[in-house]
Amino acid sequence: MKCSPLINKVLVVVLAVLFFSCASRQEVVYYQNSAELTQLETAMSYEVKIQPDDLLSIIVSAEDQEIAAPFNLKSIRMASTSNVSAASGQESMQLYLVDAKGAIDFPVLGKLQVGGLSRTEVLRMFKEKIGLYIKNPIINFRIANFKVSVQGEVNAPGSYTINSERITLIEALALGKDLTIYGKRDNLLIIREVNGVKSFNRVDITKADFINSPFYYLAQNDVVYVEPNKTRTNASAVGPNTGVLISITSLLITLVTLILR
Repeated sequence: MKCSPLINKVLVVVLAVLFFSCASRQEVVYYQNSAELTQLETAMSYEVKIQPDDLLSIIVSAEDQEIAAPFNLKSIRMASTSNVSAASGQESMQLYLVDAKGAIDFPVLGKLQVGGLSRTEVLRMFKEKIGLYIKNPIINFRIANFKVSVQGEVNAPGSYTINSERITLIEALALGKDLTIYGKRDNLLIIREVNGVKSFNRVDITKADFINSPFYYLAQNDVVYVEPNKTRTNASAVGPNTGVLISITSLLITLVTLILR
């Protein structure tokens, strides 16, 4: 027995929803042209620049630590949250806060301009200045509050503190537990602020040569936003319970077909 015009229309709608909800392979696979690129060297070596509001850990050492002591901030004892006396609290090294003009106040040396400098440049400056007082000083320097944020269609969005000062876009996405199937992989948005100016930049991670992008290495406070693809958009347009609706519709079609036999 032939299906009624109503059933035919319902079938067309269901098939249309299923068709437009399917994502193609090209939309979800990473590094699609990697076979064409047997070797690909990065065109740049990235070093972060010091920015306002960065917290810097700077420790000066020498053969005679007493000589180096004046160049270090004193550690502070953090009070314990328990009922035990504060004397049992854990010691914590104080950090240098980069002010709005990119400067820090450093013991003995006074106010130093570090904003806009790379790690290499900061270390060179400190060795030159402290070298006037200490022979062969050892400078241990790092950004203590280096973090990136991952938003949008990832499995674990959030802000992540990085122990090192170098993280790639792929590593940041891995911290977010990778993109969901609904993430748009060919148009990731990287929001970066430099000298108070925000820039909005796009990266296509479906092509292997994206490692040459200036945004392959992330800077502190970068935001990575993954847009929803057309599958998510179409699903949202139909509703969050698209799968349930399709199942119910299929069941109704089956029942109507059986009744009309």
